[in-house]
Order: sequence, then C-alpha cells, then structure tokens
Amino acid sequence: MDEFKPYRIVIAEDDALLREGLTLLLRAEALDVVATASDAVGFLTAIDAHEPDVAIVDVRMPPTHTDEGIVAAVEARRRLPGLAVLVLSAYVEQAFATDLLSYGSSRLGYLLKERVGRVQEFMTALHRVAGGGTAIDPEVVAQLLTRSRPGNKLERLSPREHDVLALMAEGLGNAAIAERLFVTGGAVHKHIRSIFAKLDLAPADGTDRRVAAALRYLENA
Repeated sequence: MDEFKPYRIVIAEDDALLREGLTLLLRAEALDVVATASDAVGFLTAIDAHEPDVAIVDVRMPPTHTDEGIVAAVEARRRLPGLAVLVLSAYVEQAFATDLLSYGSSRLGYLLKERVGRVQEFMTALHRVAGGGTAIDPEVVAQLLTRSRPGNKLERLSPREHDVLALMAEGLGNAAIAERLFVTGGAVHKHIRSIFAKLDLAPADGTDRRVAAALRYLENA
C-alpha cells in the first residue's frame, strides 16, 4: 500500500483513552479509522462489516485479558486474507511475539504501547506493516536477544551480526540497516548471508529467511 493512501483502519483496544488517542492521531495523519472496538467480539464484527486494510489490536482484551487480541487477530486474518495487523502490548510477551510471526510474516507488526507516544516511530511501523512488511518493536528484539540461552545457534553470531539480526527483526531492509549501522550495503548483505549460514537457514521456495531468522531467536529466547 502507498504510504500516502488513506487506508481504512479498525482499532481494537479496551482502554478508552488509548483507543480515542489512537483514533485522533491516525485521523490527524489523514488515515481513515472506520471503526473502533473495546473487545474481541466487537473487533471481529467490525472486520466483517468494514473489511479494512489495517487492524490495530491490543494483545490483552476482555473478558479474560490474556490472549484475546492475538486470537482475534488470527481469526480476522482468516476471514480477511491480506489484512495488515499491528498488535500492541503493554510489555514484552515472548510467546505472543512468536505466535504472531508464526502465522506468516507479511503485513504483521508487534509494538509496545509506549511506542504510540513516539509518533514518528509508530507511524513508520504502521506504514511498513500496511505496505506488506514486518515491524517488531526494538525493545522486544533487545530483550529477547539478551535472554538467549547459552549454547543455541545465536551464540555463533558475531556482535555485528547480532546487530544486523536485531534490525532485520524490526523489519528494516538492507539499505535502512546500512544507514543505521553506518556501513555499506555490501557489508550488510555479507553479514546477512553469514547469519543465514550460521543459523542453518538454507534457501527454500516460499520461505522468508529474514523472518525465519527472527523466529529462530524468538524460539530460543
């Protein structure tokens, strides 16, 4: 999707203040919030009624405040293939981050709610997800990398390869990684090839090795 297209958005968030704040922010950015919901049932009803381009979904929603948002997001994607989903969480939840990526890499994001207050970063992530990419919160990446168990394949990576993998997991492309790390595009390409080799990620039809690499460390965190 074009970054400037006013794509249609449904918001599912039980915190009324955050829900209203998101709505005002997105409309100020010329995006079309077609519906909001405070629970999973209302969210899925809105998905069926409006067939939006993007859904922004809280992980924990009524009635149990456990995984209703993740479950609803998966169901929404089943009902509306190609729906872009940006999941919001109050803190790093490894299992939910892994589950989210396990259902496919395109048009998916996982951000901490605090990122919403950093408008430029939040909007960049939203546009990336809406455009078909993946966006994982940098804090999620950092915490999961530091929790990595000794002896797993991540131990094979050099410090610079860890840096590259972290930025890959956030959803950055090679050019953006090069800019962030102040290296050449060729150097980034070389590091990524090395990461794939060290994580035993061989080329395969239909496999996104960038996302597979991110899943590898999520699963071993």
